[in-house]
Amino acid sequence: MQNKKQPQWILVLIGVGKLLKAAGLLFVAVKANQLLHSDAADTVAHWIHILRIDPGNAHLHDLIHRVTGVSPKELKEIRLGSFIYAGLFATEGIGLVLRKRWGEYLTVVTTSLLLPLEVYEIFHGHHHAAAKVALFLLNVIIVVYLIVRLRNERKAQA
Repeated sequence: MQNKKQPQWILVLIGVGKLLKAAGLLFVAVKANQLLHSDAADTVAHWIHILRIDPGNAHLHDLIHRVTGVSPKELKEIRLGSFIYAGLFATEGIGLVLRKRWGEYLTVVTTSLLLPLEVYEIFHGHHHAAAKVALFLLNVIIVVYLIVRLRNERKAQA
């Protein structure tokens, strides 16, 4: 049973934020998948065949990587990671929007576990340090809010 004294809109707002993250990551995953299976890859393969270049040539792979900045392996990793995180954020978001206690616990656990990665990114990432710090602080606030909320609910039930 939910404690009616605690504002429910904050929980729903956090849930909607998680659902928006899930949608964004799903978009990234779909785009990464399209890049893996795009006509550009077919065109490059066609020209490699016409020019009789060995497709396993390390220099060719290095050139493609330099031009695009992303290797096929990295695209596959981006696609997989984006799908996994989209599923996780969607599950959290649905649980929070429906005001389910399991959604709160799941969000506390998963968000807490990801905080060390965010700290690493802040110090070792190359770009957008201010945005990373803001996101980190927002996630800390969310975790603290949910922990306090869960404790208050437990006390109210006792």
